[in-house]
Amino acid sequence: MTSPTVHPAQLIVDLGFGFIVSGALATAAELGVADHLEQGPKSAARLAEDVGADAASLYRVLRLLASAGVFSEDGDGNFALTPASELLRTQAPGSLRSAVLMLTQDIFWAPAGALTQTVRTGTNAFERIFGKPFFDHLASNATAGATFHRGMSSLSDLENGPIARSYDFSGCRQVVDVGGGHGGFLIEVLRSTPSVRGVLFDHPHVLDEARIALEGLSERCELVAGDFFQAVPSGADAYVLKRILHDWSDAVCVDILRHCRRAMAEGGRVLVVDTVIPPGSAPHGGKVLDVMMLASLPGRERTEEDFRKLFAQAGLRLSRVIPTPAALSITEAVAV
Repeated sequence: MTSPTVHPAQLIVDLGFGFIVSGALATAAELGVADHLEQGPKSAARLAEDVGADAASLYRVLRLLASAGVFSEDGDGNFALTPASELLRTQAPGSLRSAVLMLTQDIFWAPAGALTQTVRTGTNAFERIFGKPFFDHLASNATAGATFHRGMSSLSDLENGPIARSYDFSGCRQVVDVGGGHGGFLIEVLRSTPSVRGVLFDHPHVLDEARIALEGLSERCELVAGDFFQAVPSGADAYVLKRILHDWSDAVCVDILRHCRRAMAEGGRVLVVDTVIPPGSAPHGGKVLDVMMLASLPGRERTEEDFRKLFAQAGLRLSRVIPTPAALSITEAVAV
């Protein structure tokens, strides 16, 4: 049965109140409520004892989240896990607790609160609010940086396998994951294509938490520290830029792509793994992410034509866009 259409006035009110639901979700994640429901339903009073909270206040937050399907509440006021809140458990397969803590931290909501100024001026308010550009702030604030990197790894773990299996890497001898973080995507590439060797390329402090050795892939993968604004390792057949270009302006992206173009082996290719916003007004996750970028970073989400223009300026040609089961697509470019 088709759900009745939401009245336009209710739609606007619900959208306006969206930040309250986000705050409630962040509270449940930070307190670890889902972890304390793993053994079965509990009352808000019992949960409050477990997590160190005020029972009445916690009840009101959980009641709201239950109305959104995050938890369930029975007639006796006991709360239980749902498939959604299972993903808030710290040890759950595919846990999104770290992702929620990342997405709801002040580096995103504070600049979003200044979005009107950003739209008026074309310059986001992040540096005015935090004193430094986005990534400089993360580098200087250990807590914010750790929360961000853990959250990104959490999101990536859901999508890495399906995305890696959407592309045929069998023709590649070596793949460089540029700005590859802790190595989650490259691990899936190496698993899916045993003939490939990998290079995980990122800043030293990021590589300190790389998971390559833990996965038993050290013999097939080299960790290389560096800065993709300066250069990238040379001689590979494929350079992966997963969730990298969307962080930066067009001019910066062209420079990064030029580094990859100069470094890649003959017949090599660049694989940009980002959202590709389709034409039309249908809902698409990339449109939400694009406004987040507008508020906090100098980057943006792009259309196929946007990528075509970027590649052309870097001496590359867009060869194809490959959809994946995730929200991201693989946009492939080859040398002109």
